[in-house]
Amino acid sequence: METNATNRREFLKKAGMAGVATGLSFTVLSSYAKGFAPLAADITYKQQPLPYAYNALEPVIDAMTMELHYSKHGAAYAKSLGEAVQAETVDTNKVSLEALLGNISKYSTKMRNNAGGQFNHEMFWKSMAAPSSTTKPSGKLLQAIEKDFNSFDAFKTQFTDAGKNRFGSGWAWLVVGKDHKLVIGSTANQDNPLMDVSDLKGKPLLGLDVWEHAYYLKYQNRRPDYINAWWNVVNWNVIEERFTAAHK
Repeated sequence: METNATNRREFLKKAGMAGVATGLSFTVLSSYAKGFAPLAADITYKQQPLPYAYNALEPVIDAMTMELHYSKHGAAYAKSLGEAVQAETVDTNKVSLEALLGNISKYSTKMRNNAGGQFNHEMFWKSMAAPSSTTKPSGKLLQAIEKDFNSFDAFKTQFTDAGKNRFGSGWAWLVVGKDHKLVIGSTANQDNPLMDVSDLKGKPLLGLDVWEHAYYLKYQNRRPDYINAWWNVVNWNVIEERFTAAHK
């Protein structure tokens, strides 16, 4: 049994590496290696290539969870969003996904669920990188966190609590809110702080998926364990880049 499980994991690791090598151009790979990620406004209506191999986030997120999350759940949101866009005649050349989310109350429930799902997941993929020794931000972002939450540890505790205490499925968020202050909160299902229907509003910098499919294979019902481990794969270079963009 153990041999079969090991072989399956190795297959998924190799498949993940092959998929990324095929799907990403050298330019894109080089950009991600330097810590660059598209800004939130550049997240599109279509699923983009995963910026790392399925096994890149292990042991925090296992290869099987990553493969299923990206190729099944994430892909399904993108596909259903395409159907909603066609049915509701949205000109995606003129209306960005971020702008659509800002007026989501004018659209169908299908549009709301899948536009949110597409945006949230694309932001989530880009918010993570292989575990490294860099476990906290620097510069102006760190200064802002320490100013608005008293310390980085206090920020982590509050954000972790937002994820742990979100009832059912949803997301925990760090956003730039009113007066450019940092705010932590959560949203249900696939809602996000860009939506005009959301109680939490702001420019999202960091989002954590706390739907069970994001962690259940490895952590079962231990959501707090998943969140505590997840801090080790946050790509602070990308979050700092979003923070800078939000203040322009």
